[in-house]
Amino acid sequence: MKMVGAMVAAARIAKNLTQKQLGELVRLDEETIASIEQGRRTLMPNVAELMDQHLGLPGLLSVAAHGMPEKDPTPTWSDEYMDLEKRAVAFSWYEVVVLPGLLQTESYARALFRGRVPAFVQEEIDTLTSRRMARTEILHRKHPPSLSFVVSEAAFRDRIGGNAVYAEQVRHLLSCMELPHVTLQVLPFGQISHPGLSGSFVMLETPEHEHRAYVESQRSSQRVANPDDISILTLRYAMLRTQALNPKETMAFLSRLAGEL
Repeated sequence: MKMVGAMVAAARIAKNLTQKQLGELVRLDEETIASIEQGRRTLMPNVAELMDQHLGLPGLLSVAAHGMPEKDPTPTWSDEYMDLEKRAVAFSWYEVVVLPGLLQTESYARALFRGRVPAFVQEEIDTLTSRRMARTEILHRKHPPSLSFVVSEAAFRDRIGGNAVYAEQVRHLLSCMELPHVTLQVLPFGQISHPGLSGSFVMLETPEHEHRAYVESQRSSQRVANPDDISILTLRYAMLRTQALNPKETMAFLSRLAGEL
């Protein structure tokens, strides 16, 4: 992707266009163009065709875009997300099937990676688990961010890793809820409708008060920077919070789960 991005940058500069001007021509924002040129974002074939047209290229970017692998082993936004996660001053995080990564115990995270299909080798499981646990240090840093989580009840009903792992995870969630900067709410079963049906997402606020979001599905992940899309996700998250159990009710819910084990 870095090579394709370098081609885009070279062609743009040759045409004496700024990133903003190129973005306007192909209906993308300036930041997205920058991400493509830096190799952090995949150049989609339809965008490549527009770029070829406006940059006067004989289909070179289209050929490159169609020749790129359908899925990268590591999401193109991964490094950028990890950097933002470390610097973020606020999180709004909605999960449907599994517990948020920042709230996971080592045993729970390891069980998730062990259950992956196709399977990871043991070395990969160890590395991924270690990285995830390093991320959880965000909760305990000197000046932690404000963290709000809404999690579907579905994530609590599967006992990932078995009863012992599950019990440890529930107790860990209760301890996390004692942190003044952490809010956890459960979205209970039985909803007639709710705005989280499209899947999980994370929204972050940077120290510069810029907002980013990340939407994840089973086979792909997507970075969201468009202000209109961010606004939609913000509205959805606000509505999810009103439909979820409040923190006190959530703590009672988790206490009941712990008592069942």
